[in-house]
Amino acid sequence: MAVSLREYRARIKSTESMKKITRAMELIAASRIIKAQQRANAAAPYARELTRAVSAVATYSNVDHALTTEPTTPDRAAVLVITSDRGLAGAYSSSVLREAEGLVEKLRAEGKEVDLYVSGRKGEAFYRFRGRSLAKSWTGHSDQPSYEVAQEIGATLIDVFLHGAAESGSTVAPGVDEVHVVYTRFQSMLVQRPTAVRLLPLEVVEGTEAPAEGEVLPLYEFEPSPSEVLDKLLPQYVISRIWYSLLQSAASELAARQKAMKSATDNADELIKKFTRIANQARQAGITQEISEIVGGVNALADATSAND
Repeated sequence: MAVSLREYRARIKSTESMKKITRAMELIAASRIIKAQQRANAAAPYARELTRAVSAVATYSNVDHALTTEPTTPDRAAVLVITSDRGLAGAYSSSVLREAEGLVEKLRAEGKEVDLYVSGRKGEAFYRFRGRSLAKSWTGHSDQPSYEVAQEIGATLIDVFLHGAAESGSTVAPGVDEVHVVYTRFQSMLVQRPTAVRLLPLEVVEGTEAPAEGEVLPLYEFEPSPSEVLDKLLPQYVISRIWYSLLQSAASELAARQKAMKSATDNADELIKKFTRIANQARQAGITQEISEIVGGVNALADATSAND
């Protein structure tokens, strides 16, 4: 019984150490998520106004730009999957990977070949473990993304959309007709929703609705020409969308990690209570057995003494 009691005490000690780690990780995620939310909220007005500017140019000009032209027979698509670099975030990465797999199946059902681009070590490991090739991957920034990474990803996707991706030697891979992004949208501390959006070609929706009665539509003048304006605005628009997706994913990852670590801390509390109760029962059983042995020995000695007399 002493060995069993010693084992339970060791389990209690190890569970308490694990609880300290999960509690610390919960507090770290809670402290970082505020900053991540602020960065995402700060990027939203710029992305919104840039969308309005792009929509104005594309809607009120007759310029056909390569980034806004719908292909007649699309047969190849690129999918950017934004995951995390680290684990211990519950179902965060698995949810966004499941959403990406659904999108890939849908695109293949439409007769399109799919090139995979991944942000985050979890997504990279997921596809490499299954022997699926990746066109390119970016790692090391999932919980604290930088604008430089968004620029690099955006430039890569724009280049492969317009010209194809350069490979070894002098060969050039075929370009893609569509670019999709799969990321996790931060809705609240409790809800983070995997989302798939088409990034290229751009779908301009603003300005297509009929104006309300009495509403006066603005008059637009473009300086320089609309084509030059689009050449400058559209790459910035794509990069801003990717940047916003990275910020949303970072906030979602931290929220998921905080929630997972809180659950782990609560489970550790329950285990400590369970092991403490079992250890106390084992200790009480050992004491009871020792008392029984002492009483039995005393009775046996008394019986032997009375028999001799």
